[in-house]
Amino acid sequence: MSFNASRMLAFDLETTSNIPQEARIVTSALVSIEGSTVDSQEMLANPGIEIPQPATDVHGITTQYAREHGQDHDEVLAKTIAAIKKGWDEGKTLIVYNANYDLTVLRSLDEDFTVTGPVFDPFVIDKLKDKYRKGPRTLSKVCEEYGVPLDNAHEATADAMAAARVAWKQVNQRFPELAKMDDGELMEYQAVGYYEMQMEFKRYLASRDRDASSVATSWPMQG
Repeated sequence: MSFNASRMLAFDLETTSNIPQEARIVTSALVSIEGSTVDSQEMLANPGIEIPQPATDVHGITTQYAREHGQDHDEVLAKTIAAIKKGWDEGKTLIVYNANYDLTVLRSLDEDFTVTGPVFDPFVIDKLKDKYRKGPRTLSKVCEEYGVPLDNAHEATADAMAAARVAWKQVNQRFPELAKMDDGELMEYQAVGYYEMQMEFKRYLASRDRDASSVATSWPMQG
């Protein structure tokens, strides 16, 4: 089955840390797209630890607010994984911007979590298809490149919806050859491309006597 950009489940996390193996969930957003029908769900979690100020500066959620209004962390984790698996069972493609981060967070929090369906990563696709474009590849900058509005960056639902719109434009406008790949071919294209891209970066760091041990090479998640 090839990627159908009219049937997607977009997913995004906001967390306590930019290190996926250490992060706990603060918000989890899932946006189900069936043609013109869009159904979004966002859950606020009490991560059970202090939310560091740098993380709050990114997503705007404080420890006190999460404690007062958030659901139990493990319940949010379980509901998130259940929704992702349900999406795959329904034949949807999971859209995750920089999947290596978000899916690794899930795996680190639940060692039984595995990828059992197709994943489309607009971040990886953008880097592979437009390798030499200068500038950062943050979601907000990539949205500018593709003409996708993003008014509330680092608000989980807004980020998930924006990632889905970028994915749609990549497949239907910029790189229509992607629509001809079946799920296995598309997964392999991203995984191999990510590995080669990251290995090139590791060699670059090594050539400058810089530590490259933390550079991940596996996709769509580490470990």
